[in-house]
Amino acid sequence: MNRLAALIGGIVVAVLASMAGTAHAATFVYVSNADDGDIGMYRLLDSGELQPGARAKAATVVMPMAVSPDRRFLYAASRSKPFSVHVYTIDRNSGALTLLASSPLAESFPYISLDRTGRFLFGASYGGNVVSVNAVGSDGRVSAEPLQVIPVGRNAHSIRVDESNKFVFVPSLGSDAVFQFTFDAKTGKLASNTPAVYLAKEVTGPRHFVTSGDNRFVYLLSEMVGTVTTLALDGTTGLLTPVSTVSGIAPDSKLGPGMPRVAIGGPNAPAPRNTDNDIWAADLHLTPNGKFLYVSERTGDTLNAFGVDGANGKLTYLSSARTERQPRGFAIDPKGRFLIATGEKSETISVYAIDQASGALKFLNKYPTGKGANWVEMVSFD
Repeated sequence: MNRLAALIGGIVVAVLASMAGTAHAATFVYVSNADDGDIGMYRLLDSGELQPGARAKAATVVMPMAVSPDRRFLYAASRSKPFSVHVYTIDRNSGALTLLASSPLAESFPYISLDRTGRFLFGASYGGNVVSVNAVGSDGRVSAEPLQVIPVGRNAHSIRVDESNKFVFVPSLGSDAVFQFTFDAKTGKLASNTPAVYLAKEVTGPRHFVTSGDNRFVYLLSEMVGTVTTLALDGTTGLLTPVSTVSGIAPDSKLGPGMPRVAIGGPNAPAPRNTDNDIWAADLHLTPNGKFLYVSERTGDTLNAFGVDGANGKLTYLSSARTERQPRGFAIDPKGRFLIATGEKSETISVYAIDQASGALKFLNKYPTGKGANWVEMVSFD
């Protein structure tokens, strides 16, 4: 009888422990509101519904964000002077953000990211034409002095490390190039690879990129023409080789190739031009299973879906969906079920369900957000 009671008691304890774990499982969504200078927080339910939480104060023109690999910290960079990065602790139960520290940055960065260990913070500067590396302590704080500030081509627009944590790439929009670096994860130092640059087609404006989960391919978005180029990534050398390019603009679109939005060339730069019909691609993300890739385009207010051939990395354009006004940033939840998009000229964010068979986006609902919403990050605790 005692053995039976002990067995039943053990089962009850296991069930309660399982229920407790489920109770704490949650996915949180963070949206940086540039004009309001704060970060909105939402809980994402299994239904796709968002439950708004408290906003966290940051600074004017808060834009790019990044989450530490251990999900303990959220980093948000402000592009107003003094340029700085704000570090928040993430409460795994409520999703609430608590400001831990703020540190200076070398320049105005439209893009920040962390290496795979979370020990180093990368930044790319569009106006400063540089990239930087700052050390990150075990407590999440960012060192005030950068380890490196490296000149690159005109209008550096993003910086990310590959899945192996050995190679770093920097698309340079104004130079139509991707700078290729090797990365020392012990020292945090970047060094130019050989060759140092992959040259894209002229006046395409390489902007953002993502790496496939198996680290075999890099998908590079071109801002001015709305194409995504598949690049094969050599895991030994860290060098990029083009595979194919496909347009992410709907066939019936009236938009045409654009130009960089900041004049280049000093006093002899051309006068401002009408950009009402310019392609103006912004962001791209892969679903966690690697089956679908999405691109945002700001002039037409669209999200554009691609199918991904995992064997050869090639993309196939699938469909487009209207979304928020001027959608600069969006994100896909860690389980690949939902996509959440912001619009810099909207004061709402939209949630879409991702069709697991076709990749089509089904609109679910809109929710209030701040002014100038431009970046989305998600954190999931299982």
